[in-house]
Amino acid sequence: MLKTLFCLAFLSSCFLLQAKIIDGTSIGAIFDQTSRPGKEAKVAIEIAIQDFNIKTNQTSVLYLQNSRNKPGQAAIAAKHLIDEHKVKAILGGHTWEEASAIAEVISDCNHDFPVFLSLAGTAPPQVPHQWPFFVQAVPTESTQMKAVAAVLQSLGMRKVTLIYETLPLASSSASIISHLSQAFRQTGSELIHILPLASGSSFLDEELDVLKRQQRKVFVIHTSMELGIRLFQTAKKMEMTGDGYLWIATNGITDLFHSINSTMITSLKGMVGVKSYFPENTPEFQDFRKKFRHKFRSDYPEEEKDEPGIFAVQGYNAVELLEKNSPENFGHWRSIPATTVEIVNVIGKGYHSVYWTEGSGFSETIEEDINGATTYTHSIDNVGQALWPGQPWYANSRRRNLAESSENRIRVGVPGRSLFNQFVKVDVNTGDITGFVVSVFEEVMRKMNQSFDYIPFYGSYDQLIQQIPNKNFDAIAGDVTILSDRHEFVDFTQPYTESGLEMIVPVRSRVSNQAWLFLKPFTPTMWWLIAGITLYNGFIIWLIEKNYVKDLRGSIINQVGVIIWLSFSTLFTLRGDKLHSNLSRMAAVVWLFVALIITQSYTASLASMLTAERLEPTISSVEMLRNMNATVGYCNGSFVDRYLTGVLGFPNVKTNSYNSTHQYAEALNSGEIAAIFLEVPATKVFLAQYCRSFIRTGETFKVGGFGFAFPKEYDRLSEANEALMNVAESGRLKELEEVHIISEKCIDEDSAPNEEDSLSARSFWVLFVLTVGVSTVALVIYIIIRIKEVKKSDEENKGFLELISTFFKDLKRQMKRSSSIVVNVESARHASHGDRSAQDDIDDIQETDDDSIFYEVRI
Repeated sequence: MLKTLFCLAFLSSCFLLQAKIIDGTSIGAIFDQTSRPGKEAKVAIEIAIQDFNIKTNQTSVLYLQNSRNKPGQAAIAAKHLIDEHKVKAILGGHTWEEASAIAEVISDCNHDFPVFLSLAGTAPPQVPHQWPFFVQAVPTESTQMKAVAAVLQSLGMRKVTLIYETLPLASSSASIISHLSQAFRQTGSELIHILPLASGSSFLDEELDVLKRQQRKVFVIHTSMELGIRLFQTAKKMEMTGDGYLWIATNGITDLFHSINSTMITSLKGMVGVKSYFPENTPEFQDFRKKFRHKFRSDYPEEEKDEPGIFAVQGYNAVELLEKNSPENFGHWRSIPATTVEIVNVIGKGYHSVYWTEGSGFSETIEEDINGATTYTHSIDNVGQALWPGQPWYANSRRRNLAESSENRIRVGVPGRSLFNQFVKVDVNTGDITGFVVSVFEEVMRKMNQSFDYIPFYGSYDQLIQQIPNKNFDAIAGDVTILSDRHEFVDFTQPYTESGLEMIVPVRSRVSNQAWLFLKPFTPTMWWLIAGITLYNGFIIWLIEKNYVKDLRGSIINQVGVIIWLSFSTLFTLRGDKLHSNLSRMAAVVWLFVALIITQSYTASLASMLTAERLEPTISSVEMLRNMNATVGYCNGSFVDRYLTGVLGFPNVKTNSYNSTHQYAEALNSGEIAAIFLEVPATKVFLAQYCRSFIRTGETFKVGGFGFAFPKEYDRLSEANEALMNVAESGRLKELEEVHIISEKCIDEDSAPNEEDSLSARSFWVLFVLTVGVSTVALVIYIIIRIKEVKKSDEENKGFLELISTFFKDLKRQMKRSSSIVVNVESARHASHGDRSAQDDIDDIQETDDDSIFYEVRI
């Protein structure tokens, strides 16, 4: 058995013909000589050519080219080898991207094709037919993926997440997904999630946080060593390793374990991996190992480790394959797949290994025992002691709580971009999924005692529905409408919202016939300002004019009434000939100008309200929309588009989709669209936000409401409907609707039509400042002149404050005396006409009072 495996690994017994195409010929090799695989292959091939020349006394020439991990550079190198050196064979291409670039150049040759021995582990199935000169010199990844599937099957893991590194070309990515999916189909595991990562991704913590919130537990990582180390270290910081988690790395990482230092190995502690196997205990390999280490240290002194790995072995074997086969045989060549894979578990500064052989199972070694046969088992538990002496949580089937708990969980798809966040909101930063629909679904699942995981989906709603028959989701919770054509793929619960499609349009002006309508043209603040400024101006005119008009005197109550009458009479008329002072005239003229503008504005606004129509839609029916050839809007990604064009008869060019309620409102206000069509639950949300500017109108078109989707013939559908009825009948459904939908705050206070708005002080503040300023200036001038008169009448030297105090005392005394004198005069006028002496006394007193107190002021 050992001899057979060794021969297969070195590909030395595949052909019978021994024609030597290598004798005295030129051979080309193209590798990325900056990478560890390229360095190992270069050294191994040079050793192989040297060994062959010594053994056969021939002189074969090797031409090396450096691709620098660039497919374009590899293609240039291949053309140079063919045109300049006329090589008969080309070895190289550790990646499929480089290998395919080299093969393309060879296929364009105008003369004999050189044989191309590809060292890439990936190759599409059609390659042998496309390129007859193409030889797959190394095993493909299919056996490695079968080993991964066998490990997961033995551990009882069913739900798996694949994390792979994206490359410029998609072939390698598609290959790993295809091989892994095929292997899982044979073992019963399921690839439930795929996460592509860019080589230089700097958001690993965000990507892993999403997986953690989705409760992903088992990961297969197919990346480079650099990205794999960063990924695993980030997972450790986020506590996504250890108990409850399993990380399995493919050979892109594990095949380089021999080349990294112990510190890097330690950082991967707890990782399980599948590694390419080759026999290391044979005399032939030990001899090669000595030569390799000596030459590798000489060629690459900067490398810390000088042990040969699988890349060195594959390079040496490729040269031996050239030695043993003629060009004719390569036309029928089929690569012999590896049958054994090494399973490793990183512990401390190294790793422990067991083996898996296709068709046989797991074994602790592949050495032949005393009976001449290796002991195999189909359960990894039986060789677990050799693989994980520390006994991690997944080392024994009785401790695999992850597999047991994950079996009963269902995958629930939710819309990643719902138009209304009130229904479903996916926070990309925190991974939280909230909303009315989500809350209702959680209530139903709680009553069904069903555990689940949310998975956001960023396609259309029809595409979301397709994920259930495609086996990507087990249920869908979203603002998904129940439609007949969707019933072909899924079964729905009964609707948990009102059904129907409604048309929303802008409103015309809003009017009211209330008894207090006459106050509506102005805001309350505006009315108070008008009253205050009017009284202020009336007081100033009264104060200035009372010196000239006896009618402005009288009792305190009479004078207050005169001030009010004088204030408001100037709103409607100005008798300039009745005013005696230029100061009062100045104040009255400006106030009359302002009052004229205010009264005209009031009249116009009130007239507009009285003649405007009641609150009504701008468009009343779908027929009116079609006759107007108007454009309408709908929710992006929903079924409404099909309904508008197929049922209501709108052309495709007359329908626009939008992604937010704000965009809806802007489009309606700007006239970009004349109406929008929303389902009843969405209408509630939209009109709650825009309560003044828009209105529903027309008929309600019958369509299904929102429902939860499950696979066809779902055995728990009746149970889900019963749970949904319990949620509704208990009042919980109404509570959730009030919390998420009805409680929305109206945000369009400033977006209603202008003609319905009351006029505020903001429209007149300049006029108010003007009239108050002019009146105040007149008052100040009047007070200054009166103070000067007081100072002339009083020979005592008084300060400014004393003069002001004297002025106000005289003003107060004047008002009281004027009131008493007027009363006495009125009483005397009603006395007997025979008492002329009394009347004369009164006139004398009045003249004396006027001469001693009042000073005529003329400007």
